[in-house]
Amino acid sequence: MRITGRKKEFIVTAVGKNMAPAVLQDAVRSHRLVSQVIVIGDQQPFIAAIVTLDVDELAKWAEDNGARAFAQSDLTRELLEDDRETLRQEISTAIEAANERVSRAESIREFRILSSDFTIETNELTPTLKMKRKVIASRHRVVIEEIYRPR
Repeated sequence: MRITGRKKEFIVTAVGKNMAPAVLQDAVRSHRLVSQVIVIGDQQPFIAAIVTLDVDELAKWAEDNGARAFAQSDLTRELLEDDRETLRQEISTAIEAANERVSRAESIREFRILSSDFTIETNELTPTLKMKRKVIASRHRVVIEEIYRPR
């Protein structure tokens, strides 16, 4: 048996599957548009992710893809409104590539893109830039509930 990741970050799904989110998070984060990603799914029926975008790379992507020009501060929010499907497809490729590294039970099945990044100022990151899972889960509870809402 080999353990990868921090013990306190382990996720145990509703069906009892144990997984370390670090493998998926690192793989998704390697995409140029992704700033941060947090894999969720503790006591849930499937694994999901919340993604934040790198604003500098997003500006380049928007220009390359003919999206309207926006003020830097509004870029993520505006692109999520105007070019939602194109942007979702781009992030989806990163998710699919990450999923190839894990079993089906450990793969990300749903994801949401946030309009702002995790920061130290919002208390979502530590001074050493580690994500605070509980704070993020609490602040984005509505998004998480939407992911797991029965359809």
